[in-house]
Amino acid sequence: MTDTELDTELAPATEPERIRIRTLDPDDATAVGGSALASLALTWLIYGRLVPLTGGLGFWVCWYIIFVTAVWAVTRQLSDAIHARDQLARVIIWSGGMAVIAPLLLVVGYTISRGYHALRPSFFVEDQRYVGALSKSTEGGGAHAIIGTLQQVGLALVISVPLGVMSAVYLSEVKGRLARPLRTATDAMSAVPSIVAGLFIYAIWILSFGQSQTGFAGSLALSVLFLPTVTRTSEVVLRLVPGGLREASLALGGGDWRTTSRVVLPTARSGLATAVILGMARVIGETAPLILTIGGAFVVNANPFSGKQDSLPYFVFRLVRFPQESQIDRAWTGALVLLMLVLVLFVIARIIGGRGPDHIGRLRRRRLKKEGLA
Repeated sequence: MTDTELDTELAPATEPERIRIRTLDPDDATAVGGSALASLALTWLIYGRLVPLTGGLGFWVCWYIIFVTAVWAVTRQLSDAIHARDQLARVIIWSGGMAVIAPLLLVVGYTISRGYHALRPSFFVEDQRYVGALSKSTEGGGAHAIIGTLQQVGLALVISVPLGVMSAVYLSEVKGRLARPLRTATDAMSAVPSIVAGLFIYAIWILSFGQSQTGFAGSLALSVLFLPTVTRTSEVVLRLVPGGLREASLALGGGDWRTTSRVVLPTARSGLATAVILGMARVIGETAPLILTIGGAFVVNANPFSGKQDSLPYFVFRLVRFPQESQIDRAWTGALVLLMLVLVLFVIARIIGGRGPDHIGRLRRRRLKKEGLA
């Protein structure tokens, strides 16, 4: 064996190029962009000149099929078959993600375009007391609806969070005889339509007990929807706590309750907070259960236990049915404010929950650094 053959045999094998779907180098970007433009021109030629076809949906479906075919063909011509399949998978996955995001962007954009005209600082501090049919859309506000929404969701949180967390602890840590019936009931409650929750509270609380329509009745209806969301999410979060922490606590002499209260719950604190915020975002926009329970009002009612009360979803539902354009504009402004509240809640949940199991947020990293642990 010659020295050259020996060096070739002993030389380490070159590591194959790793394929990353999340990255896109300039050559791949040029190939994708050129394929998109070429497929668009070819689709226009087919629809506009060669074949008597019409319809926007068919045009874009045809364009997408030609586009992914062109991406594979161009990449296959420039590189090998493995890279071509990777490029095809990258395009399909990215387009699927954009297809999911596009409806959200359309909803948010349309709501902003319709609601920002009447959005003024007065909307947050005034109610509909002095607003008439001929009033401008910038007159009056939705302070009564905002206060009602915050109070109703807050009461639903006070009712549902302790019950939901205790139920999750029972399902995850205790696992007694009632675990299976409780999980079945929680799953069944998750599938209950929101209007059924409103009908249930209306039949039991208002008709049977003789109570009136109040913000508290709306909170009871919202808590029916709030409870299963918190329970199921909290159970999943508690199951993510490593079993080694439980075993270490038990090995040190801690009982089951001390292990749960001192080890499991503090470890899952951020996840439980995320579960609560997601539950709030789930019920804050519900309209159907509030139609039968709160009654609606045009003025501020700060007492949720007495008298009818309004909320932002009911505010939008009531005003959008008016024939006056100004009332419809106010309804869209209320929808915009409600959308802002939901987005804020999701951002808070994202910040509290972190980006993953190994992610440490900036605030927590700063606190650990101050304590000398990082």
